[in-house]
Amino acid sequence: MSRSDSSSHFTTGATAEQEFGPPLIGALLRMPWEVVQRHMLQRLHERGFDDFEPAHLAVFRYPAPHDVRPSELADRLGMSKQALGYLLGQLEQLGYLARRPDPNDRRGKRIVVTPRGARAVNVIRDAVAEVEAEWARELGAERFAELRELLLELNGLGRR
Repeated sequence: MSRSDSSSHFTTGATAEQEFGPPLIGALLRMPWEVVQRHMLQRLHERGFDDFEPAHLAVFRYPAPHDVRPSELADRLGMSKQALGYLLGQLEQLGYLARRPDPNDRRGKRIVVTPRGARAVNVIRDAVAEVEAEWARELGAERFAELRELLLELNGLGRR
């Protein structure tokens, strides 16, 4: 059957790249991040943290959420206080975090990473180091070091 002018790309089997072009920088940064996330979760689950969910990774992204007010963390993560409060409640119930009174503001709370949370952070960091080592082998140490330097430079630009 030939394609008529009224056919859409959905019925002709055109790929997204054919239709919209090659991936832009956002996708090129997201795709490796998704690899890292999957590896972190795999390692967490293998090491006994099988209750750690993908959404929890947002709270534990660098730097760890230790000794910070929930409102500050919500701002840093770009999420609503309500959404963060929900995640903090889950992580607190699971024993990864605790909310303690703020010594400088009796009305406020501070998030502290529990010993269980600290062990999870170590597993996360080890998992990321494994991915970095694999990518350094695949790209070569010099090219991987250059990639890392470029990302550090871009991160510095983003804070201006």
